[in-house]
Amino acid sequence: MAETTARIALVTGASRGLGAAMAEQLALRGWQVVAVARTVGGLEELDDRVKAARLPGAGNLTLAPMDVTNEDAMRHLCLSIHQRWGKLDLWIHSAVHAAPLSPAGSIDIKDWDKSFATNARATGSLIPVVEPLLRFAPAGTALFFDDPRTGVKFFGSYGASKAAQMAVVRSWQAETVKVGPRVLVETPAPMPTATRARFFPGEDRSVLTDPRAEALRLLDAIN
Repeated sequence: MAETTARIALVTGASRGLGAAMAEQLALRGWQVVAVARTVGGLEELDDRVKAARLPGAGNLTLAPMDVTNEDAMRHLCLSIHQRWGKLDLWIHSAVHAAPLSPAGSIDIKDWDKSFATNARATGSLIPVVEPLLRFAPAGTALFFDDPRTGVKFFGSYGASKAAQMAVVRSWQAETVKVGPRVLVETPAPMPTATRARFFPGEDRSVLTDPRAEALRLLDAIN
């Protein structure tokens, strides 16, 4: 393990939307970013955008095409981060599964299971392996995104799994107030992402906030 003064960020769910925008902005600000997503093409496009910017002092992207529900792969990735850098300054968890909208009486159990595997179980399995890395940093920070849909009609699978995710995140947040790492929860502005398009296909996307602008706002807020 080599000591480093570089700032290291792990972004889970980094191939598109807000996760991709935050990974891009972190890299452009000089961070070393480990970008995790299932979509290889999305990660490569992210890398291309960072390289095309050609900003002096820009950081590097380490592309990690894997599914956050693969617990063995994620444990191995965290071990690799420890062996390479010895710490993690920032974890941004934006990976999410947006199940199709459905009445509660017509929920597809496969969508239900995938929602909980991605939105809830993966969060619960990642916190124990990421927390030690954050503790090795001077001000390790974890950032999660809330999207409260509990009780909203047709949002049964998504709303329940996000509520379960927030339950464990807010417990972790309360437990670490005095001892760290810092755990933050933000509710982003509505953005024209693929996830939102599945929920609101007919809305006017021109009035929504650009993910890059929202990423800049959030990064400024947490620093």
